[in-house]
Amino acid sequence: MNRTLTAVLHREGDLYVADCPEVGTVSQGTTIEEAISNLREATELYLEEFPAADAGRPLVTTFEVAVHA
Repeated sequence: MNRTLTAVLHREGDLYVADCPEVGTVSQGTTIEEAISNLREATELYLEEFPAADAGRPLVTTFEVAVHA
């Protein structure tokens, strides 16, 4: 069985950090592709040990904040 999960990525120095909000797994890589591949592997290993019910997709949005100089 395959599930579609979300990967949220951001850059930290020379690395990309990938986070799966549905499961809570995090991984990293030197490229986006490597970070996602590492996240996939970490998530598969996690779900083998701790099966999770399908909680649905997270709502992803943007928001603005005031920045005072």
